Amino acid sequence: MKTVPGPSDRVVVVGAGLAGLAAAVHLAGRGREVTVLERDPGPGGRAGRVERDGYLLDTGPTVLTMPSILRDTFAAVGAELTAELPLTRLDPAYVAQFADGSTLPVHTDADAMTDAVREFAGPAEAAGYTRLRDWLTKLYHAEFGRFVDANIDSPLGMLRPELARLVALGGFRRLDGKVGRFLADERLKRVFTFQALYAGESPMRALALYAVISYMDTVGGVYFPAGGIAALPRALERVAAGAGVKFGYGDAVHALERRGARVTAVRTASGARYPCDAVVLTTELPESYRLLRRRPRRPVPLRAAPSALVVHAGGRGGPAAVAHHTISFGHGWRSTFDELITQGRRMSDPSLLVTRPTATDPGLAPPGRQLYSVLAPVPNLDRGPADRSAGPYAEEVLAVARDRLLPGFEPEFTHVIGPAEWAARGLVAGTPFSYAHSFVQTGPFRPRNLPRGTDNVVLAGGATVPGVGVPTVLISGRLAADRITGVSR
Repeated sequence: MKTVPGPSDRVVVVGAGLAGLAAAVHLAGRGREVTVLERDPGPGGRAGRVERDGYLLDTGPTVLTMPSILRDTFAAVGAELTAELPLTRLDPAYVAQFADGSTLPVHTDADAMTDAVREFAGPAEAAGYTRLRDWLTKLYHAEFGRFVDANIDSPLGMLRPELARLVALGGFRRLDGKVGRFLADERLKRVFTFQALYAGESPMRALALYAVISYMDTVGGVYFPAGGIAALPRALERVAAGAGVKFGYGDAVHALERRGARVTAVRTASGARYPCDAVVLTTELPESYRLLRRRPRRPVPLRAAPSALVVHAGGRGGPAAVAHHTISFGHGWRSTFDELITQGRRMSDPSLLVTRPTATDPGLAPPGRQLYSVLAPVPNLDRGPADRSAGPYAEEVLAVARDRLLPGFEPEFTHVIGPAEWAARGLVAGTPFSYAHSFVQTGPFRPRNLPRGTDNVVLAGGATVPGVGVPTVLISGRLAADRITGVSR
């Protein structure tokens, strides 16, 4: 594994999102002097927080998986996850709601889920589920340690025995077809393939190796921290500061000072100067390349993932039995992905993720109120309609959610975040999901975390390896630290 040459005692991390905080924690735990610079007034990045009339809104991720990665991140500076960020395991992880009126609780316990599938679709599908679960587990163990949780310097670095194992498991086939070898019920297939959208692809095009995301939530489990997802970056900031990490907020990084191939200092918009031996950039890729004064060398431009329209709504009413996470599927499936990705159109028959965080933490809303977050995938701004206004579609999405799941709910307020808002924060193509995980944008073909032309700068975040999602972004921070210090376990 290639590492940063020369001294690395003083490290500046640009960005206090999850990737930057993870990098800072790992570097501090290895004895480096770390300064984190952030343009926003506090930590979080995409995992932000908005306070509205006594409601606490998570403006970024709502699904949290793989607590072992969180545990390792906190442990890098001797902190205990359970003491710093209490987690509740959600059971069911999701409730799947289908257009024909049927519902399925998605349990992560093998016996409970087998029983649920048997009741939902019969004994043959229950047997198929147990085989699918076994395959997901084998895929995860073959893939994760060597190809997700590791730095790979070039495509030749993938030529390991584990690669043959991935091929034998069908990891390079199409996700939809591979899952279809275990399940015939189209509704069940959706439950175990919709996660492809997190990777920016349709299940019909995504590689089967991305079933590892399905493993993370349907086998590994879905969790929720006390205080909401925004409590995670705050907890990481707290333990990082306790380990000596210094933070500078409200001042965007403006330029990098160079001496030959090395960056010697970071300058901010206010004129502050931070000398350094190494830099971790967690900014969006175009901004990182601007700071590096370079352009990516790729034969085909990077393709952004679809975006998301999120409608936060709080108020009285709504059924008390609504789960923490509900996936509400429309009638369409293949047509939905064709609209989003190929045609660049909003879904005509939306599939939605409806989250009720107050089901687990009532303190996120005033007494007697409920908080809902309704996420609808939408085209990114490179593919979508010229009209960037999210208002009318947000009203339509909320109306669909009320009709399907929340009868009688009258919101006191709504807070809408769409592609235009993501773009205003500098997110590429107005999407919080960065670049799609197509084959040519995956693994060693994804933008490298050790950019050419600069000896002591490392990238972290969803745009580089291993990719998008809370667990993988945290890993990206640790992989960046490994590039600076060498691997530490």
